[in-house]
Amino acid sequence: MKAAASVLLSLLFMCGLAASAPAPGTELEALNREIMSLYRIGDYGRAVIVAKKALDVAEKSSGPDHPTVAASLSELASLYRIQGQYAQAEPLYKRALAIREKALGPDHPDVAVSLNNLALVYNRQGQYTQAESLYKRALAIREKAFGPDHLDVATSLNNLAGLYHAEGRYAEAEPLHKRSLAIREKALGPDNPSVAASLNNLGGLYYAQGRYAEAEPLYKRALAIREKTLGPDHPDVASTLMNLAGLYQIQGRYPQAEPLYKRALAIQEKSFGPDHPEVATNLNNLASLYSYQARHTEAESLYVRSLAIREKSLGPDHPDVAMSLNNLAELYRMQGLYARAEPLYKRSLAIREKSLGPDHPDVAMSLNNLGGLYHSQGQYAQAESLYKRSLAIKEKSLGPDHPDVATSLNNLAELYRDQGQYAQAEPLYVRSLAIMEKALGPDHPDVATSLENMATLYRATNRAAEAEVLMKQAARIRGIKR
Repeated sequence: MKAAASVLLSLLFMCGLAASAPAPGTELEALNREIMSLYRIGDYGRAVIVAKKALDVAEKSSGPDHPTVAASLSELASLYRIQGQYAQAEPLYKRALAIREKALGPDHPDVAVSLNNLALVYNRQGQYTQAESLYKRALAIREKAFGPDHLDVATSLNNLAGLYHAEGRYAEAEPLHKRSLAIREKALGPDNPSVAASLNNLGGLYYAQGRYAEAEPLYKRALAIREKTLGPDHPDVASTLMNLAGLYQIQGRYPQAEPLYKRALAIQEKSFGPDHPEVATNLNNLASLYSYQARHTEAESLYVRSLAIREKSLGPDHPDVAMSLNNLAELYRMQGLYARAEPLYKRSLAIREKSLGPDHPDVAMSLNNLGGLYHSQGQYAQAESLYKRSLAIKEKSLGPDHPDVATSLNNLAELYRDQGQYAQAEPLYVRSLAIMEKALGPDHPDVATSLENMATLYRATNRAAEAEVLMKQAARIRGIKR
């Protein structure tokens, strides 16, 4: 559901610029307008140059500790963050926060903006504990300053819910999303674009849990609101089209997904131009659909174009470049083109370790995928070490009961099963299944997969009756008669 994240990023970037806005007609105000224009077309490199000039103007005109300087620092930091340059963004956000706390007091709403921005950096790097404390402090400031039903409170609730979603804390995320939605509906009416954003995010939460029947009407309502209020060719309409298409894709409803992806792509190319990072995101999504359908040639051309756009606009070491490399590698792996896949997986892993740190969940994903490549080739010793490191990172960063931990446990169990090490495989399958059922509910497709995998183990160990029970459970989940 990458599209939803990108739209939220845009909103948060603009929110970060709202505090301590310069007076109209000044040089600083003109520079800020230029920054926003460059940001909207995805020219982040030039935007950084202008943002540095704006910071210099702010410091010279107002002094180094003025709130206007904090706003300029936040602008520059946000541009670095968007490009995945977190080491550059973090100290700028911290300086902005310190200025605002000193000049405005620790409970000022602009302090909450800085806390939110810094939390975003930590969140993206998988430093969830640090992010959570900042999001909670921002929420507390806003509730105290504005009351519990203010729109800025809804934004903080949404951000905290998004963090919990990333951590697999779905039960904690849901009431926050629902409260955020209720605030927006009450304050803005049922047909406001901000309401659509909340519907989209709640739909994404249900999607992650396999609650597809609940997600679909939320996505459809969000789409209807955006088409009505923003027009049929607005970029936010494209993001909702992508999310609805992704929902259809995961359910195997490919004929319904493809036209939505294509319409979203056309909107984005018209709005941003053919070489914008948002276009790259949708190219990636459409390629994924073709990959699901074994339309490998079509998928490859889209993945390659997506990768080229990201390398050009974001730089060769951006996390989104790593994602494109990973996806292209996965396409090659599925076709048995292992020699072409391996260097892409390795480059993806190197980028993620460098940009996100060695213990980030995305690093774990790369390790898992590279392990899967070696597993497919019968290189079991290499696969095992990568699977184990991936599992350790996920347990540390996400907690022992996250669905991604269950995936790693399952993969390691599969490796042992393929080597006939059934005694080592079984407890991993059992733990994986328990996590899936607890986190996603007993009727999620991933639970069915776990049941099927365990059934395969039981058959291999002459436990046919137990295997049949599990296969019947899986068939019930998938709606298959046995």
